[in-house]
Amino acid sequence: MTHDCAIIGGGPAGLNAALVLGRARKNVVVIDEGRPRNGVTRHTHGFLTRDHISPSEFRRIAKEEISSYPSVYFEEDTAVSITGTDGDFQITTSQGKSYRSKKVLFAIGMKDLPLDIKGLADVYGKSAFICPYCDGWELREQPLVLIVKGADALHMAKMISGWTNHLTICTNGPDELTDAQREELNQHNVSIFDSPIFSIESNEGMVQDVVLEDSTKISCNGLFFRPKLVTGSDLPQQIGCEITETGTVIVDHFGKTNVPGIYSAGDAASQLHQAIIAASLGSLAGVGINNELNEEAWNKPQSGKE
Repeated sequence: MTHDCAIIGGGPAGLNAALVLGRARKNVVVIDEGRPRNGVTRHTHGFLTRDHISPSEFRRIAKEEISSYPSVYFEEDTAVSITGTDGDFQITTSQGKSYRSKKVLFAIGMKDLPLDIKGLADVYGKSAFICPYCDGWELREQPLVLIVKGADALHMAKMISGWTNHLTICTNGPDELTDAQREELNQHNVSIFDSPIFSIESNEGMVQDVVLEDSTKISCNGLFFRPKLVTGSDLPQQIGCEITETGTVIVDHFGKTNVPGIYSAGDAASQLHQAIIAASLGSLAGVGINNELNEEAWNKPQSGKE
């Protein structure tokens, strides 16, 4: 069987694309390994009608709704290779299964590299976060530590200042700030510590102190930090997709890559890592894929006609 589309990845982007394509009467397989990056968090925020929902419950409801469209089905598996060209792609999985598809959507997200600060993994997704739009409300007016350096430190301090003015920056080494940036932060009462971080002390996932190697101890109720990320799969590079220096797949407004028949959506195709944005990009990609399939079917020579 040749599917109309194979969606690799079952997060908000892949799920919303599957919904769009299912409603458009397209045959779709969603291949997802079932290990979402946001699985470390307790809640998903900022998603209209689903604010504060857990990631697992979000996926459960999404799959239940998509099950109303019988042309879409899910496979819990990991896609490991892709070959072929537009109209006939071949995908193989870690379980040895093969799928053929006219179009492919990479909704592969991003993955965190191992966290290299002692104790950070214990609080990640509970009281340490990467996106204030996702989790800033819960930490409003609380004393926070930002683990960031250079120009990003000033940018993050400005952004998070809308939720709280109780900010401390730990650069975990040389601050990489200009004199002007350092002075601007000082004017806004943001303390800066450049000693390397020894550990994060916490209790049941709730951060209590950031301990520096020079024995300084900074008490706080939450952390924000810049994660080190890689693309969730190397399949886009494998098939020839153009990639930015940060690993993001380059796409147009409908998620189309430079490779005919290949689309990408969600965190792997955007610098804005929020569930609702990923879902909207998945919806746009679903529309783009459906329009392309319909156009090809329309232009196909009809039987019995010249």
